[in-house]
Amino acid sequence: MTKTIYHGSDHIISVPQYGGGKAYNDYGHGFYCTESANMASEWAVGEDHDGYANQYELDMTGLKTLYLNRDYTILTWLTVLLQNRVFNYDSPLAQEAAGYLKRNFTVDTEKYDLIYGYRADDSYFTFAKDFLNGSISYEQLSYAMDLGEMGMQLVLKSRRAFEQIRFVNAVRALRSNWLDKKMLRDLKARSAYLNSDRMHFRREDIYVTTILREEIKDGDPRLQ
Repeated sequence: MTKTIYHGSDHIISVPQYGGGKAYNDYGHGFYCTESANMASEWAVGEDHDGYANQYELDMTGLKTLYLNRDYTILTWLTVLLQNRVFNYDSPLAQEAAGYLKRNFTVDTEKYDLIYGYRADDSYFTFAKDFLNGSISYEQLSYAMDLGEMGMQLVLKSRRAFEQIRFVNAVRALRSNWLDKKMLRDLKARSAYLNSDRMHFRREDIYVTTILREEIKDGDPRLQ
């Protein structure tokens, strides 16, 4: 099976390089793609530059995919972020919670060729920090991740995955067309997050303090 994917960048990338990318991206080193050409165009532009939506065909034969948001709870996705992104912990609670998640919700990403999951844009990163600080519950974090439709990403991790990707073409993405759409998407997520009735304190929910106090671990039925 062949999958069409896109990568947003400020330049054309005809040959993605294994081992490239920044170590502190969401899922570490890798080539970060999306199945949406429009999303790639948004990711490609910035306030001071246009970009390109690079299109590829990925031969999925024999590739093993880690589906973070299908096969695991949102806490595993958050744990992968904690292992790769730079977090400034705002409180002792957040620091203790991060350590607990790493000890109990870690998945071995090195066994996979591809990782599929949420992209931690600014708004999603804020939601994750709010959870660690005890401001929102597990249920509210899960709900918040669907706000604003920030998009899913498919990340090539293994050498084998890079050997099975083929460049198709690149379409110019103009910031005059895509920057406002990019900013509006993030603004929509933040606005929905702040104004939703579901984001008020709910006594029956599971907060990070509950997870620590009751030592809730991966596989606990309360997290389903």
